[in-house]
Amino acid sequence: MSNLTFGIIKPDAVRKGHTGKIIDKILADGFRIRGMKLIHQTIKNAEGFYAVHSERPFFGELTEFMSSGPCVVLALEKENAVKAWRDLMGATNPAEAAEGTLRKEFAGSIGENAVHGSDSDENAAIEIAYFFSKLELV
Repeated sequence: MSNLTFGIIKPDAVRKGHTGKIIDKILADGFRIRGMKLIHQTIKNAEGFYAVHSERPFFGELTEFMSSGPCVVLALEKENAVKAWRDLMGATNPAEAAEGTLRKEFAGSIGENAVHGSDSDENAAIEIAYFFSKLELV
Protein backbone atom coordinates (compact mmCIF):
# COMPACT_ATOMS: atom_id res chain seq x y z
CA MET A 1 0.00 0.00 0.00
CA SER A 2 1.64 3.17 -1.21
CA ASN A 3 1.53 6.52 0.49
CA LEU A 4 1.71 8.41 -2.83
CA THR A 5 -0.95 9.04 -5.42
CA PHE A 6 -1.39 11.23 -8.47
CA GLY A 7 -4.06 13.84 -9.06
CA ILE A 8 -5.00 16.43 -11.64
CA ILE A 9 -7.04 19.56 -11.15
CA LYS A 10 -8.62 19.47 -14.60
CA PRO A 11 -8.96 22.37 -17.08
CA ASP A 12 -12.62 23.01 -16.18
CA ALA A 13 -11.80 23.60 -12.49
CA VAL A 14 -8.74 25.74 -13.32
CA ARG A 15 -10.78 27.78 -15.81
CA LYS A 16 -13.47 28.42 -13.18
CA GLY A 17 -10.89 29.60 -10.62
CA HIS A 18 -11.29 26.65 -8.23
CA THR A 19 -7.60 25.67 -8.01
CA GLY A 20 -6.91 27.35 -4.65
CA LYS A 21 -10.11 26.05 -3.05
CA ILE A 22 -9.32 22.50 -4.20
CA ILE A 23 -5.75 22.73 -2.86
CA ASP A 24 -7.12 24.01 0.47
CA LYS A 25 -9.39 20.95 0.69
CA ILE A 26 -6.52 18.62 -0.21
CA LEU A 27 -4.40 20.04 2.61
CA ALA A 28 -7.32 20.09 5.06
CA ASP A 29 -7.85 16.38 4.33
CA GLY A 30 -4.33 15.65 5.56
CA PHE A 31 -2.48 15.25 2.27
CA ARG A 32 1.07 16.52 1.85
CA ILE A 33 1.82 17.91 -1.60
CA ARG A 34 5.08 16.32 -2.78
CA GLY A 35 4.93 17.76 -6.30
CA MET A 36 2.74 20.33 -8.03
CA LYS A 37 2.86 22.24 -11.28
CA LEU A 38 0.61 24.12 -13.63
CA ILE A 39 0.87 22.72 -17.15
CA HIS A 40 -0.96 23.00 -20.47
CA GLN A 41 -0.89 19.58 -22.13
CA THR A 42 -0.68 19.19 -25.86
CA ILE A 43 -3.11 16.77 -27.47
CA LYS A 44 -0.16 14.34 -27.84
CA ASN A 45 0.64 14.59 -24.09
CA ALA A 46 -2.98 13.87 -23.24
CA GLU A 47 -3.14 10.96 -25.72
CA GLY A 48 -0.02 9.47 -24.15
CA PHE A 49 -1.32 9.88 -20.62
CA TYR A 50 -4.74 8.39 -21.43
CA ALA A 51 -3.41 5.73 -23.85
CA VAL A 52 -5.07 3.02 -21.71
CA HIS A 53 -8.42 4.42 -22.91
CA SER A 54 -7.45 4.77 -26.59
CA GLU A 55 -10.04 2.20 -27.76
CA ARG A 56 -12.88 3.73 -25.74
CA PRO A 57 -15.51 5.89 -27.48
CA PHE A 58 -14.79 8.89 -25.22
CA PHE A 59 -11.01 8.97 -25.93
CA GLY A 60 -11.07 11.83 -28.47
CA GLU A 61 -13.37 13.97 -26.35
CA LEU A 62 -11.29 13.26 -23.21
CA THR A 63 -7.93 14.13 -24.76
CA GLU A 64 -9.36 17.23 -26.44
CA PHE A 65 -10.78 18.39 -23.09
CA MET A 66 -7.59 17.66 -21.15
CA SER A 67 -5.56 19.71 -23.66
CA SER A 68 -8.12 22.56 -23.79
CA GLY A 69 -6.47 24.65 -21.08
CA PRO A 70 -4.09 24.63 -18.14
CA CYS A 71 -4.38 22.00 -15.42
CA VAL A 72 -2.52 21.33 -12.19
CA VAL A 73 -0.74 17.99 -11.76
CA LEU A 74 -0.12 16.78 -8.22
CA ALA A 75 1.87 14.11 -6.41
CA LEU A 76 0.08 13.64 -3.09
CA GLU A 77 1.21 11.83 0.04
CA LYS A 78 -0.98 10.36 2.75
CA GLU A 79 -1.51 6.99 4.41
CA ASN A 80 -3.38 4.79 1.89
CA ALA A 81 -3.15 7.69 -0.57
CA VAL A 82 -4.97 6.19 -3.59
CA LYS A 83 -8.12 5.35 -1.63
CA ALA A 84 -8.00 8.56 0.42
CA TRP A 85 -7.72 10.69 -2.74
CA ARG A 86 -10.50 8.79 -4.52
CA ASP A 87 -12.71 9.25 -1.45
CA LEU A 88 -12.00 13.00 -1.42
CA MET A 89 -12.69 13.27 -5.18
CA GLY A 90 -16.09 11.58 -5.00
CA ALA A 91 -18.04 9.69 -7.67
CA THR A 92 -17.21 10.30 -11.36
CA ASN A 93 -20.74 11.63 -11.84
CA PRO A 94 -20.96 14.77 -9.67
CA ALA A 95 -24.74 14.23 -9.28
CA GLU A 96 -23.93 10.97 -7.46
CA ALA A 97 -20.95 12.31 -5.49
CA ALA A 98 -21.25 12.56 -1.71
CA GLU A 99 -21.54 15.91 0.02
CA GLY A 100 -18.13 17.38 0.87
CA THR A 101 -16.35 15.73 -2.06
CA LEU A 102 -14.46 17.73 -4.67
CA ARG A 103 -16.67 16.60 -7.53
CA LYS A 104 -19.87 17.41 -5.63
CA GLU A 105 -18.62 20.92 -5.00
CA PHE A 106 -16.63 21.76 -8.15
CA ALA A 107 -17.61 19.44 -11.05
CA GLY A 108 -20.15 20.34 -13.71
CA SER A 109 -20.65 16.98 -15.46
CA ILE A 110 -19.30 13.45 -15.88
CA GLY A 111 -17.01 14.69 -18.67
CA GLU A 112 -15.88 17.86 -16.90
CA ASN A 113 -15.55 16.52 -13.39
CA ALA A 114 -12.87 18.83 -11.94
CA VAL A 115 -10.28 16.25 -10.80
CA HIS A 116 -8.51 13.05 -11.81
CA GLY A 117 -7.02 10.45 -9.53
CA SER A 118 -5.06 7.25 -9.90
CA ASP A 119 -7.07 4.05 -9.47
CA SER A 120 -4.25 1.87 -8.08
CA ASP A 121 -0.82 2.10 -6.49
CA GLU A 122 0.72 0.79 -9.73
CA ASN A 123 -1.00 3.43 -11.86
CA ALA A 124 -0.14 6.15 -9.34
CA ALA A 125 3.57 5.37 -9.79
CA ILE A 126 3.21 5.38 -13.61
CA GLU A 127 1.18 8.60 -13.64
CA ILE A 128 3.51 10.45 -11.25
CA ALA A 129 6.50 9.43 -13.40
CA TYR A 130 4.69 10.68 -16.55
CA PHE A 131 4.62 14.26 -15.23
CA PHE A 132 7.38 14.51 -12.57
CA SER A 133 11.08 13.79 -12.47
CA LYS A 134 12.63 12.56 -9.20
CA LEU A 135 14.04 16.07 -8.68
CA GLU A 136 10.55 17.56 -8.69
CA LEU A 137 9.25 15.33 -5.89
CA VAL A 138 10.14 16.79 -2.51
